[in-house]
Amino acid sequence: MADNYLDKKFEEHKARMTSVASSRKHTTLNALLAKNRSCRGYDSSYIVRDDQLLSIIDVNRRIPSARNAQVLRFRAVNSSEAARMLPHIRLGGALPHLHLPLPGTEPNAYIIICSTVPENKFVYVDLGISAQSMLLRAVELGLAGICIGAFDKEAVKREFSLELEPLMLIAIGRSCEDIRLVDISSEESRSYYRADGVHYVPKLRIEDILL
Repeated sequence: MADNYLDKKFEEHKARMTSVASSRKHTTLNALLAKNRSCRGYDSSYIVRDDQLLSIIDVNRRIPSARNAQVLRFRAVNSSEAARMLPHIRLGGALPHLHLPLPGTEPNAYIIICSTVPENKFVYVDLGISAQSMLLRAVELGLAGICIGAFDKEAVKREFSLELEPLMLIAIGRSCEDIRLVDISSEESRSYYRADGVHYVPKLRIEDILL
């Protein structure tokens, strides 16, 4: 009887732990997704470490890749080099009057994403998965980031002595912004905006993305 009792308690405990773990994973993913906002202003007092950049890039060894070709390559740009990137990028395309990033809120680290093959639909699939995965890892580390597509590719290639063509940049740092999501209908504007120091990001409601 004692053995049966202990077996039963062990099974109950295992089931409870499985349920808790499952709940935590779900909550953690939702939390990471909620925090993973495009950040255009960073805390200049916080210096992103080299090991943090490496940890973010390292997620690429564990994510899907179209046809498992693994064509993407990465160049970490740390705080000693970050100022060289600033003249070649543009942030906040929907808010040109603000000239983002504001002085003193510039990113102090970047990741340059390149490809070993010419751009094609499979490269773009890999690029999207890679960028999102790295940004989620950054959030997990207490950092923030933004994908940058508006940059001078040739200038960045020369500046950082790249042999491959850069596809995208990711800025990394600790956010100094208050960024909030706003539910909208499909008829409303989807442009992000700022009011009273808050950066608002419109997102379609669930009923507007279902077919």
